[in-house]
Amino acid sequence: MTAQGGLERFVSAGKGRGLRARRRYAVGELLFSCPAYTAVLTVSERGSHCDGCFARKEGLSKCGRCKQAFYCNVECQKEDWPMHKLECSAMCAFGQNWNPSETVRLTARILAKQKTHPERTQSEKLLAVKEFESHLDKLDNEKRELIQNDIAALHHFYSKHLEYPDNAALVVLFAQVNCNGFTIEDEELSHLGSAIFPDVALMNHSCCPNVIVTYKGTLAEVRAVKEIEPGEEVFTSYIDLLYPTEDRNDRLRDSYFFNCDCRECITKEKDKEKLEIRKLNDPPSAETVRDMIKYARNVIEEFRRAKHYKYILCLTLTPLICELSLDKMGAVFEDSNVYMLHMMYQAMGVCLYVQDWEGALRYGQKIIRPYR
Repeated sequence: MTAQGGLERFVSAGKGRGLRARRRYAVGELLFSCPAYTAVLTVSERGSHCDGCFARKEGLSKCGRCKQAFYCNVECQKEDWPMHKLECSAMCAFGQNWNPSETVRLTARILAKQKTHPERTQSEKLLAVKEFESHLDKLDNEKRELIQNDIAALHHFYSKHLEYPDNAALVVLFAQVNCNGFTIEDEELSHLGSAIFPDVALMNHSCCPNVIVTYKGTLAEVRAVKEIEPGEEVFTSYIDLLYPTEDRNDRLRDSYFFNCDCRECITKEKDKEKLEIRKLNDPPSAETVRDMIKYARNVIEEFRRAKHYKYILCLTLTPLICELSLDKMGAVFEDSNVYMLHMMYQAMGVCLYVQDWEGALRYGQKIIRPYR
């Protein structure tokens, strides 16, 4: 058992490793903070955020060589150089063809960090990166093929500055990153980048979490959202809790290879309210509802991906697509249905992005009551 402040690592029944409180924590109290072991700023945010600390600023200074990385000041640039040098010359050499995925970029930085800092870091007080679970035995052929594609991209874009372990070790590392990596978002929940926070990764999942993880640049903060008593396990949520039980567990199985057995998942008490169907003289059939849920999942996933690549949003078509999708879903779902809420939230974000303030206000007013 490893202890750190008012917390300790322990073996959680049926879950493996976990984090447990040794003292009481009040709602809103900071349990701990964890600097990123390593992090990468998403390409679409370059120029508006510092590549080193992720701070949003105007007048950032660009890297004199590649002209594609931007920094607050010389200190940020120097601190990031051991990681940026992995990409700097490659970006110059490949030009527009430099396009490794965020996962590949993050994994390259982990390999570099493990070589330059073989000792335990300040991010690994309770859990080391090398201890990450990979779930290698649960990977299907499709996931293994995706990992091999990532390994090929790693060799293609980073061969100059990295020493690679063998292929089997790289498969394990990519599987570990897929299960334990974090998405960093700004205050508007827009994607900023990806990072590794080892001590944060120690926490197990619950759909009734007692903590929430927020970010200040590349620092993760874990705060209580419920009172936590001594001896109580600390739970976070790995997924968006707005969705109904079946959807949440589909996401958990696909990404983390388990089903949740929390009270919320056993009772399913909120599902009926979350999936409210429009009251019509001729009610939709069960098959129609299932098909609409499938449609809603797909369209919401497309918009989620688009948020990662703001620069490809078509400013004239996207608001129209939102309206058409909401019209189609609204024929079956009530406005308080979670899929309608999520779509309206996406539509509000699109309106803000294209500076349609009236449209954003209209969607905001529709979603605020059900969200409450």
